[in-house]
Amino acid sequence: MNNRLADLLSRRPYLLADGATGSNLFEMGLVSGDAPELWTLDHPDRIRLLHQKFVDAGADLVLTNTFGGTRYRLKLHAAEQRVRELNRAAAQLARAVADASGREVLVAGCMGPTGEILEPLGPVSIVDARAAFAEQADALAEGGADVLWIETLSSTEEVEAAIEGAKITGLPVVSTLSFDTNGRTMMSVAPADLAQIARRHHLAACGSNCGVGPSELIASMLNLSAATDADMVLVAKANCGIPQYVDGAIRYDGTPELMARYVQLAVDSGARIIGGCCGTSPEHLAAMRKALDAYVPGPRPDAAMLEATLGQISTGARAQLSGNLDRAAGSASGAAPRVNRRRSKISSNP
Repeated sequence: MNNRLADLLSRRPYLLADGATGSNLFEMGLVSGDAPELWTLDHPDRIRLLHQKFVDAGADLVLTNTFGGTRYRLKLHAAEQRVRELNRAAAQLARAVADASGREVLVAGCMGPTGEILEPLGPVSIVDARAAFAEQADALAEGGADVLWIETLSSTEEVEAAIEGAKITGLPVVSTLSFDTNGRTMMSVAPADLAQIARRHHLAACGSNCGVGPSELIASMLNLSAATDADMVLVAKANCGIPQYVDGAIRYDGTPELMARYVQLAVDSGARIIGGCCGTSPEHLAAMRKALDAYVPGPRPDAAMLEATLGQISTGARAQLSGNLDRAAGSASGAAPRVNRRRSKISSNP
């Protein structure tokens, strides 16, 4: 099967991925507790519009509206029998926007966590989880996805089940984890562990998404790039600053200027695919596109540079930067870094 991701990366030094799905859909009327995936068929015009806004802002790659598209997550909305229907339709919507763009835009079939705890710690078997991911992956491929994009998972068992399920399609597979607990995932997976997974499964790319802000994410990228093979494609997709509760709603405090600086530090840290996660609007992405196009190589960031530019990083991430991978190395620190208020202000666009 043709690997359009590898082909585009062979011709382009860096790719810009899109921004947030959930937080932007809330701005378009999604209500807390509703399933964004159901909007694919209930409000296809709104999903198409969000894809279009990201493409217009300069995205080279858009994720499908299928983060919660496994049977386990859809069961929460009595839609577990609609896995194929919803995932295929979501990929078709994104495919149509990408193909009409007049340039090469890739469609990434988004696969998020099941929300379940897998064995040996939980009740869901590896076999069942793998089957659920395979079911979703097959539908995304049928709908026209170019790559399968596994994101925000936190356990080794679930990541490997998702990768193995996705591989049935023959499409390239990308996996990003959320290192949001003192330099590790909530299940204690470190960037160096992801590097081993990527190597073992021959991933097309791996990286970090979501988390607790751009500074912590860049720290995880530095730790990941130090552990991966030189030819591994790395992905950075940070939240747009830190979430704040403002006037009854969640707002992310990252400005377009902050996200533009994050893009350049992400490239200096080794990333070749850069985008935004929660809170990243098309306006933020447009500033990120401009920054990526104007990129001038800089020095590899260190902890001092990250904190001066993007905000504080956790003790755990800092320990890993110094080569200390002991789980206890950052145990005294809180997980969430504080943003440097001299550099970032509350944004009106979550």
